[in-house]
Amino acid sequence: MKVQPRTLSGFMELLPRQQVLIESIMQTLRDTYSLYGFTPLDTPIIEASEVLLAKGGGETEKQIYQFTKGDSDLSLRFDLTVPLAKYVALHYGELAFPFRRYQIGKVYRGERAQRGRFREFYQADIDMIGDGKLDVSNEAEMPAIIYQVFNRLGLRRFQVRVNNRKILNGFYEMLGLSEQAGDVMRTVDKLEKIGADKVKGLLMELGVSEEKAGEILRFIGITGSNEQVLEALEAYRGRNELFDLGLDELKTVVKYLGGFGVPEENFAVDLTIARGLDYYTGTVYETFMLDHPEIGSICSGGRYDNLAEYYTDKVLPGVGISIGLTRLFFVLNEQGMLNQERNTAPADVLLLPMVEDLSPAVELATRFRNAGVRVQLYGEQKKFKAKMNYADKIGVPFVVFLGEDEIRDGVVACKDMKSGEQTKLGFEETLARVRDGLAKMDEGAVILG
Repeated sequence: MKVQPRTLSGFMELLPRQQVLIESIMQTLRDTYSLYGFTPLDTPIIEASEVLLAKGGGETEKQIYQFTKGDSDLSLRFDLTVPLAKYVALHYGELAFPFRRYQIGKVYRGERAQRGRFREFYQADIDMIGDGKLDVSNEAEMPAIIYQVFNRLGLRRFQVRVNNRKILNGFYEMLGLSEQAGDVMRTVDKLEKIGADKVKGLLMELGVSEEKAGEILRFIGITGSNEQVLEALEAYRGRNELFDLGLDELKTVVKYLGGFGVPEENFAVDLTIARGLDYYTGTVYETFMLDHPEIGSICSGGRYDNLAEYYTDKVLPGVGISIGLTRLFFVLNEQGMLNQERNTAPADVLLLPMVEDLSPAVELATRFRNAGVRVQLYGEQKKFKAKMNYADKIGVPFVVFLGEDEIRDGVVACKDMKSGEQTKLGFEETLARVRDGLAKMDEGAVILG
């Protein structure tokens, strides 16, 4: 009996056209990260469970794929941050700090698969790791990198929203709510979904007085331009040392953004952004598509104080961001925002020999390839209609026919598959025509912003 082929739920397989598009996105990410001095890094998909689960507990341990092989207790990585922590701790003496790395790789989470949520998915991360200290200017550079990434991909209507956890923690200290800060922030996070009145009621159920609940809502309700928000926050200065430090850091981030090339419309101070209550300690980021708020954050991250505390006594503060690439790609494809006009064919030219001896076709294919044009030589002995159906199916932009007449006259017969125009020209003229057509196809960005 034959086994019925199937793909497991929560694992995405793409057809060739979509695979080319996601590879194009990855290449844009690599090129942009490299502009800012980040080095590529790859870490094993499988780690010893005791290393991967050093922090352990909570949802992480429930979702991890864990198995044994002989006497080894092994696990699949569930993010790229824990492997980075292990890597930096292991190679501390060989690295130069601040250490700046990017990594694009698959991670695995055994959670319930649902629309747009996968068990195997690509993450694209960048992190800057300091040795003992890490200057706040690095936190200002992150929104600039986010801006460059999405701008280069073709998105225009997006906004990087920024806050500082020290501001939030300091504010709740002012109100005497440090013990409840986590529950309060989780409740406040529901503001957009359920409204201010219901949030106030939930805060009071937590034991927060009506007066303090009102103060919390007034605080997170501070809006306006970045300058106006920062000015409003100045009214709280002098009441808490942690708050003042966070405000200074946030002002530094905003100050440098213009120099980093981030337009005001793509960046906003947002006091509702909290993120990772047990992890992030300074600046935090969330990035949203303004015309598609239902998608949620497409890039997030922030500052943390000690990356590798479970592996070493060295203090390794850092700042990083992460893009859930598979989910983002799925949503963009579903929304029709991927540029289907780009050349996603496996070749630029399909060369069809119309004579039995393939030698002239082999030589012509080599000339094209030496000129940087991707060529597929079709040597199958099939009817002309079947050959053209193949060309249509792979979406090749140009088809070159090489028969006895072309070989005798020293010309190349070339058909533009989109316009239908066919020419018989010399090799150099045909090469110029192909290059011009390919350049026009690749003018647009991967994403239709």
